[in-house]
Amino acid sequence: MNAWSGREWTGVLAHADERGRDAFAFEPLASPYLEAADDLVVRTPYSRAVVAELRLVPWARWDPASKAWRVPFRSLEELRSRWPAIEEAARRAEPEERRKREASRRASPEHADRRAEAAERRRNRYPVPEDALPPLGRVLMTHVGCAVFESVNGEGVEASVATRFYSGVAAGSGTLVWATRRRPTHDELVRARPAREEAGPAETALGWWQPTIDVLREERRRAASQERRRATRLTGATG
Repeated sequence: MNAWSGREWTGVLAHADERGRDAFAFEPLASPYLEAADDLVVRTPYSRAVVAELRLVPWARWDPASKAWRVPFRSLEELRSRWPAIEEAARRAEPEERRKREASRRASPEHADRRAEAAERRRNRYPVPEDALPPLGRVLMTHVGCAVFESVNGEGVEASVATRFYSGVAAGSGTLVWATRRRPTHDELVRARPAREEAGPAETALGWWQPTIDVLREERRRAASQERRRATRLTGATG
């Protein structure tokens, strides 16, 4: 019974392939990413969108030997319905198109803003009101995340820098000065005392406030993950 069923199924598939081959001959898909052989061979630059579309085509499979997707003719109509999306994604994945998009991204004002903000964050400084200095060595919340302040050097903050990168910090009746900061360790976050309630507008305007337990839990999770990655890199470097 199994042998008979297998022969019948093989015949059904062969007939479906013949029908698909005839349909392709009558109305081919003309594309630089497709060629017809014993089956339909789809070869494109790597694209997640292309892979996602082809995985939805019945019987389609990736062939490592030819570095292409093989689609039997029986799946022609499904492939045809998805081909506009596949071809568009393939074109966008071409190296030259990627370079054009990257050049356009780098030339955008948003990219310049992101680079400037990242450079500012790497300076590990933060503006604090001269008349409301934060306690040193404690885990505090700021507009750029949890931080531990290590010193206040008294240097005045340029108004343009404060406005561009730290608009949430208000000088109050005094002026803003620079404080050096660092990210707290997981152990420091575990030992930090949480606030009983959310900080109000007056506290957040200072630029620093006591974090709530929910904030501390999230920061602990993030710090633990970062410390594990750092330990893994060190182990790999010394192994």
